[in-house]
Amino acid sequence: MLKVLLAAYVIMSFVAFVLYALDKRAAERGLRRTPERTLHLIDLLCGWPGGLTAVYLLRHKSSKIRFKAILWLIVALHAGLWLYLGRHRS
Repeated sequence: MLKVLLAAYVIMSFVAFVLYALDKRAAERGLRRTPERTLHLIDLLCGWPGGLTAVYLLRHKSSKIRFKAILWLIVALHAGLWLYLGRHRS
């Protein structure tokens, strides 16, 4: 189970990073953007490490306080879930 969950984090983080990078490129070129809801959904579905990395490494969405606040809430949610799982292992 743990291996599957870790694989989900790796795969979804890669997907998130790529989506953030494509969205940044689209923003620079004036093309159609990826909705913020979509980026947050991918973050929520275990992609937050890639999303967080993209925000700081690519400097994408870094000035959007509300966007970053939601991203950090997602990170906190995942941290809480890991703490819960760690305390309630059978």
